[in-house]
Amino acid sequence: MTVDIEIPPLTGRLVLRRFQPGDEKPFRELNEAWISHDFTIEPGDREVLNDPHGKILAKGGQICLAELDGEVVGCCALIPIKSGEFELAKMTVSDEARGQGVGRRLLVFAIAVARVLNSRRLYLESNTKAAAAIHLYEKLGFRHMSSPNLGSKYARANVFMEMLLPEPL
Repeated sequence: MTVDIEIPPLTGRLVLRRFQPGDEKPFRELNEAWISHDFTIEPGDREVLNDPHGKILAKGGQICLAELDGEVVGCCALIPIKSGEFELAKMTVSDEARGQGVGRRLLVFAIAVARVLNSRRLYLESNTKAAAAIHLYEKLGFRHMSSPNLGSKYARANVFMEMLLPEPL
């Protein structure tokens, strides 16, 4: 599969990396900012944002971060669903860093990390208000799907997507 995407030039030095001790605060603050802008922070959000170690990392997941000139400006989580499957969640880029392709680069990095973790499927939930994010997901190969049988733990979720990752040769 070939993905043709335009990436705007950056105005600084971007580092894409995995979660490190001390990243708890920017992970929580970045997510609280985007969620509270258009939605209500729900109990499921609080669980993950207040305990990323226990709810994500200790279960075999990862948190990917984008650092621009030494400041964390973006993040997303890969939360284990079951063997070989992760939910791409809590993805956001700060208002100040938007429009520079940080989100696109971060998403490509997160997909690469998922492959390293032997993921065969990525699943995500979003909302139609996040039109730019949904467009990015589509451009990178995520496909729309119907609502999961058990629904979502988030009242705001009305878009459901997945990406099937080919097995390595």
